[in-house]
Amino acid sequence: MNPKQLAAEFFGTLWLVLGGCGSAVLAAKFFAGDDQIGIGLLGVSLAFGLTVVTGAYAFGHISGGHFNPAVTLGLVAGGRFEAAKAPAYIVAQVIGAIGGAVIIYIVASGVDGFAASDGFAANGYGDQSPGGYGLGAALVIEIVLTAIFLIVILGVTEKKGAPAMGGLTIGLTLALIHLISIPVTNTSVNPARSTSQAIFAGGDFLPQLWMFWVAPIIGAVIGGLIHVGLLQTDKDPAFA
Repeated sequence: MNPKQLAAEFFGTLWLVLGGCGSAVLAAKFFAGDDQIGIGLLGVSLAFGLTVVTGAYAFGHISGGHFNPAVTLGLVAGGRFEAAKAPAYIVAQVIGAIGGAVIIYIVASGVDGFAASDGFAANGYGDQSPGGYGLGAALVIEIVLTAIFLIVILGVTEKKGAPAMGGLTIGLTLALIHLISIPVTNTSVNPARSTSQAIFAGGDFLPQLWMFWVAPIIGAVIGGLIHVGLLQTDKDPAFA
């Protein structure tokens, strides 16, 4: 395993959490006096997309720019990544995500009244869902959107796709995913991102964390298999 690849996954995932979850914690509902001037749902969605765009072009040539355990496993299912390398990638991603959450926590704690237990951009269902959506709805949205995410990733990065535009396309897809599902689960599709925020939010968010590992991974594997079985147009290298 190339240490530079693990470093790229660490920093890329740290940046994703800092940019995406940081915007949700620090900027989504920012007030100036009595006026709310925060970026809201649209801004947070774009922030997640922009972190992937910038991270993909900064680190993608080193590690492939996964920044997400579900993406790593979906690429394994799609024949684009070597299974033996996946555990180390996933560890680097989770540690990077926690690093991003630590930075957010330090900054957010600089204002009176902050409490990570208020949510800290953590994912949840039922009482922890922003819109009150139950477990069934949360499972469906996370599985379906992660599957589509992998189909887009695998399609755009094919030789006959548009690999040079991959970072932009994948980032815009993640922004769209957030626009759809923030009200349902606060949008995971990324177990590392979910883990880092749940650790700090604690409370009822931690017992629900299992779902934000299981559903994205199932969705990612389904997406990888759909691409290989139905959509692949050329034979890419076995591991890219």
